[in-house]
Amino acid sequence: MVVRDAEASRRRILRAATAEFAAHGIAGARMDRVAAQAESSKERIYAYFGNKDALFDAVFTASVGRTLEAVAFDAEDLPAYAGRMFDYFADHPDAQRLTTWYRLERPTGPGLQAVIDANRVRVEALGPARTGGFPPVALLTLVQAIASGWGTMNPEFAGAAATIDRAERRRTVVEAVRRLVAG
Repeated sequence: MVVRDAEASRRRILRAATAEFAAHGIAGARMDRVAAQAESSKERIYAYFGNKDALFDAVFTASVGRTLEAVAFDAEDLPAYAGRMFDYFADHPDAQRLTTWYRLERPTGPGLQAVIDANRVRVEALGPARTGGFPPVALLTLVQAIASGWGTMNPEFAGAAATIDRAERRRTVVEAVRRLVAG
């Protein structure tokens, strides 16, 4: 008699799906590759998650949760937050790729609750300060763009930027955000 561990199976599927979606996006991801990598079956994936979109939602929600846990938001020290975000994306490029695919392939719709909640909490934390003279939404947008910018360059420019080492890139991110909030 074979005993199945449903939670272990779900974890393997989510791990395999994370790699698949990060590499290929939602449209390009193939459930047969996820199933093979997870040592599962497409039928089991669909039984656990419903469909490919729901599986992506589970993968991206988990990625957002890991990012929020690892990168503490501090409205009082946005330069340090930007540095931590830069480090996280440099150490976890799949997280940044998943975010990019989410933005590209889900530009409209109701959105994921984890993303809605994270944005709401951060914007509310910035609300009273309006640091640097920017409204909270604009400030958060700029800080996140600066923190993630090094990982989103086109290949042609990334080659030129490769002459700047990681420590200097991080220092640049922190300093840019410091100047932004100084007004």
